[in-house]
Amino acid sequence: MPDTAPSRWPRYLFFLLVVKPLLLVVIGLNVRHRSRLPAQGPAILAANHNSHLDTLALMCLMPLRLLPKLRPVAAADYFMNNRLLAWFATRIIGVIPIERDGGARTMAAQFAKFDAALERGEILILFPEGSRGEPERVAEFKSGIGLIAARQPSVPVFPILLHGFGKSLPKGEGLLVPFFCDVFVDEPMQGYEDRKAFTEDFELRMAALAAEADFPSWE
Repeated sequence: MPDTAPSRWPRYLFFLLVVKPLLLVVIGLNVRHRSRLPAQGPAILAANHNSHLDTLALMCLMPLRLLPKLRPVAAADYFMNNRLLAWFATRIIGVIPIERDGGARTMAAQFAKFDAALERGEILILFPEGSRGEPERVAEFKSGIGLIAARQPSVPVFPILLHGFGKSLPKGEGLLVPFFCDVFVDEPMQGYEDRKAFTEDFELRMAALAAEADFPSWE
């Protein structure tokens, strides 16, 4: 599936008039270590995933001047089955659609998309768990993030822990519940040429962020 370039001004208006007021006023974000976020691309933001709000929150953290560079990676089978949703996902959110199932040729084509985006100086938004999980529970990380990091060792990867979004808009729910949410940003990881070594260190980084958060378990 081809990578479609986002629409510039409709995208700016959507984030300025809808996303930022929603996340900063209605919900509210507490960001720890915001200064660690990248000031430019290429870069990768890699976070846990519990809600559709996760992508918007990560994009909202970045200044509007970087909006044209922000490219979330998302499943084609979810966003591309409906024409209107596909237009919104690619042209407004800026999604790079990927196939979750496929052979070696499909996999190679998808990694070529990531390489091209990073070579253009874009900032990828990835969720290494692969899909949304249970609220505030981090699932096992898949190998894709390690493969991308090993292919692009000079590109910094920023581990980010999201908390609260799975309660504000959990998987399978359409009703937004105002709930103050937290974001924890770690120092960037780069220079890895081994997929397994990166994945192991990434898991340790995410565990350290969770320990720093020290939130009680959800009931």
